[in-house]
Amino acid sequence: MYLVDRTQKKMAVIEPVTFSSQGISERADLQEWLVANPISLGEPLLIIQKEFDGFDGTYERLDLLALDKEFNLVVIENKLDDSGRDVTWQALKYASYYASLSTQDIVRLYQSYLD
Repeated sequence: MYLVDRTQKKMAVIEPVTFSSQGISERADLQEWLVANPISLGEPLLIIQKEFDGFDGTYERLDLLALDKEFNLVVIENKLDDSGRDVTWQALKYASYYASLSTQDIVRLYQSYLD
């Protein structure tokens, strides 16, 4: 990555940094930025649940749940780094938990989020 100075017609290399080296956390920072600006994920989304832990029989917690403009559920699992192939499994597992939700279930999740 480079920092470009258009007036001086110069550019300088910017040293890479990590989120953790900048004191940025997954839950308090990244997640809140996404809630405030979900379009940053590349499409218009309505966040309907945050830190949801209501999966029956598990202690797992989904970072964010959203609806896209076609009313499809969107599972959002935040990661600040390359967490490897387990991330795909985690997202698929969470998606399977939501596969059987009815429209009324989704409305209740959103109302709970609003409350």
